[in-house]
Amino acid sequence: MRISRIDHVGVIVNDLSAAKEFFLDFGLEMLGEGEVEGEWVERIIGLNGVRETVVMLGMPDGQATLELVKFHTPEDEKGIQQSFANTLGIRHIAFAVEDIEGVVAKLKKKGTELFGEIQNYEDTYKLCYIRGPEGIILELAEKIR
Repeated sequence: MRISRIDHVGVIVNDLSAAKEFFLDFGLEMLGEGEVEGEWVERIIGLNGVRETVVMLGMPDGQATLELVKFHTPEDEKGIQQSFANTLGIRHIAFAVEDIEGVVAKLKKKGTELFGEIQNYEDTYKLCYIRGPEGIILELAEKIR
C-alpha cells in the first residue's frame, strides 16, 4: 500500500460565487460545478439531508484540485469563524507563485488582507500569508532563483 498524491483540498464556504470568483481571478481553472445530494453522499460524510453545490477548480499545471462546497442543507449554525495562523487544525493552503509582490498588489486592490509582510526565508523563498474570502488563509511562496 502506498499513497500517490493529494487528490484535492475541500473548503466549505457560505458565498460560493464570491469564493469561486476569487480563486478564478487568482489563477485557478474551472473544472466543473454541480449539485450533490442523496443517500450516497450522506453515508460518506455522516450528515443527513445533504444538499450542496460543489465547484472544482484546478491548478494550471493540473497537479492539484481545490473543491469549494456550499452546503444548502444542513447549514452550519455557527457561521464563519475567523481563525489565526496558530489556531489548531488545518489552517492554510499554500500556493507557489511567481512575482509574489505583483500577486499581493493585485489581491490587495480587491480587498484581500495581508497578515504581516512578505519575508525572505534564507534566500530560498519569499513567503507571506493573506486572508482570502470567508477568512480562508493562503500562504504564497515564491522560490528565489
